[in-house]
Amino acid sequence: MTDRPFRSVLYIPGSKQRALDKAATLPVDAIIFDLEDAVAPDEKTAARDTLRAALQQDYGPRYKLVRVNGLDTEWGADDVAAFADAACDALLLPKVNGPDDIAAVKAAKPVWAMMETAEGILNAAAIARAAGGLVLGTNDLAKELGCATSADRMPMMTALQTCLLAARAAGIPCIDGVFNAFKDEDGLAYECKQGRALGMDGKTLIHPAQVATTNAAFAPTDEEVDLARRQIAAFDEAIAAGQGVAVLDGRIVENLHVDTARRTLAKLEAIQSLES
Repeated sequence: MTDRPFRSVLYIPGSKQRALDKAATLPVDAIIFDLEDAVAPDEKTAARDTLRAALQQDYGPRYKLVRVNGLDTEWGADDVAAFADAACDALLLPKVNGPDDIAAVKAAKPVWAMMETAEGILNAAAIARAAGGLVLGTNDLAKELGCATSADRMPMMTALQTCLLAARAAGIPCIDGVFNAFKDEDGLAYECKQGRALGMDGKTLIHPAQVATTNAAFAPTDEEVDLARRQIAAFDEAIAAGQGVAVLDGRIVENLHVDTARRTLAKLEAIQSLES
């Protein structure tokens, strides 16, 4: 599992030159350049050319994914062919139902999976072993399940946790779904807090106004960083004294706690590197 940050993953329409240019200036960890839902059918061929040209500009350290159209559409195969060797880090395949969907994408780069169908959720473990990362498509998933879209997301919690378990078992990132009400900052903050509590690496976004809240929510807090440093110091001191565990703030500190602490600091360092 990489410590590379994926706190904020912003969807950008592949057909909108102004949005493509602006994306290079936004403090996001990753960008999904979208050729699927964000592009009208009569614009899809032109969007392909627009996006290939746009990817020649410098997007800095931002991780670049291109969401192609499904291989069962008239555009999917041409999308894959156009971006298999383009200046992006990975392809993102919509509505993945099983590992064979990933295998069908012939590209010399990672293929990430949109998890947004009931069949895909049931096959999450196998998909995760074949994919470079998982992205929750909660809008499509809610539609397919016919479930309510309540603030606590309990109606789809089984699906969220199943994808997260699959991603962790495979050692790949798992990115939470979008929050649709982009002007509702409190609602976004709540859903980010929930996603982080579940263990998600970050969240997909539909508007630049959501970036700051999401970056803050998925970054280590000052308290977490302080605890991590003190846990490592206490454990090192215990080992030097010939002890296998340490005690800090009345709690046992073992190897597993130190591993978590080191990952917290590594994530902080990676975030600082990105932001610099």
